[in-house]
Amino acid sequence: MSTDFIPSPTARTTQESELADLLEQTSRGDEHSFALLYAATAARILGLATRIVRDPAQAEEVAQEVYLEIWRDSGRYDQARGSALSWIMMIAHRRAVDRVRSAQASRTRDAAYYTQWNLLDPGGQDTPKYRAPEAARVRRALATLSGIQRQALQLSYFEGYTHTEVADLLDLPLGTAKSRIRDALHRVRGSLADA
Repeated sequence: MSTDFIPSPTARTTQESELADLLEQTSRGDEHSFALLYAATAARILGLATRIVRDPAQAEEVAQEVYLEIWRDSGRYDQARGSALSWIMMIAHRRAVDRVRSAQASRTRDAAYYTQWNLLDPGGQDTPKYRAPEAARVRRALATLSGIQRQALQLSYFEGYTHTEVADLLDLPLGTAKSRIRDALHRVRGSLADA
């Protein structure tokens, strides 16, 4: 078996020293050093984030957050406490896990909201869930939405698409799709409370 791709201990030590130096220079606001640090670590960070969040678009957002944190907090790196790469990968791992937890919490909140307002129909789309007056209230609340809000809400909550899939289907940035869904939920909630 060839060992051409396994760095020698000397090469690893040299690489680690270079990363530590780049972090130190980045802490002083050196953009060139930050660019070199990015080039040396981007593939690893994106790979780790993708393995944890399992969504390439979300992984890219996590990687962006990681580099923003590195830019802001590189002065906190302490070489005596561990290697530069370990410090960077710890930030990436923490950010990716936070993203997964946030997504799960959002799904749980949304499900609880829809259960509370009886908007989900566990018996299937053809099974009547609402008595006629309640169905009319929901239809009136949905009628207050803009076309794009209604479409985003329908795709997300009544057809079961993820926020990323809704964004793709509506040709919107992910953040915009999430905002449309959230705004639609607030408007429906307000309409139902007023009715």
